[in-house]
Amino acid sequence: MTDLIHTRRELAAATAAVPEVAVVMTMGALHEGHRQLMRAARERSAFVVVTIFVNPLQFGPSEDFEKYPRTLEADLEACRDEGVSVVFAPSRDEVYPGGPPQITMNAGPLGDILEGASRPGHFAGMLTVVEKLLLLTRADVAYFGEKDFQQLALIRRMVQDLELDVEIAGVPTVREPDGLALSSRNRYLSADERRSAAALSRALREGAAQGDAEAALAVAQKILDDEPGVRLDYLALTGPDLGPVPESGPARLLVAARVGSTRLIDNVPLQLTKGR
Repeated sequence: MTDLIHTRRELAAATAAVPEVAVVMTMGALHEGHRQLMRAARERSAFVVVTIFVNPLQFGPSEDFEKYPRTLEADLEACRDEGVSVVFAPSRDEVYPGGPPQITMNAGPLGDILEGASRPGHFAGMLTVVEKLLLLTRADVAYFGEKDFQQLALIRRMVQDLELDVEIAGVPTVREPDGLALSSRNRYLSADERRSAAALSRALREGAAQGDAEAALAVAQKILDDEPGVRLDYLALTGPDLGPVPESGPARLLVAARVGSTRLIDNVPLQLTKGR
């Protein structure tokens, strides 16, 4: 039985006597990637909370807050299927009772690169709501997908720097059969755009097959350049924590691009045998 609750008071009552709370934070429009997060949480914890809240703080003025899909009934059914204990779907006033907060999280230098450079203010809004929801849910462990890898890295850094008593667990990206990373925004793609979008994962996959940093970037860049339907925002190679590229060892290859009017992101891990 999955309970749907909307208020802080209900949430506090639901989690009060629970020995371990696992949390999956979402903005709704749930897909198989979200289900994988729920399954990972259920494997560890008997009590799983899924939060559904479209956070206005992390949308820029020209972004898709108003048209972001709201599918609560379908989302609730998915949570029931996965054995979720509680769905917390608060209103904006419940999360921000005093209106938009005057004090928000500072994402620091890691928040200024990649997505942060393209979406100013996004990570401050994201970290603010994540910190609020970690406290409201009394989370012991929270699960986040690796598709939003910079988000995951920033949440881990916030938890470390603020010494929050919660474990942050990353879950590998779930993909369509053609490799496209699952995203709530995929539904905006036309059939032709959907075919073009597959170039992102193909570029990452073939780039990651190279052991050399320069070759990884060159191979991925060529695939993206050869797909006219893709307008590249960035292609970047970083360390596994988004720091400098190592001479050898684990690294991360990340991409963001627009296909039609839809902005998509993706990333893959890779192993370097020779640095950039």
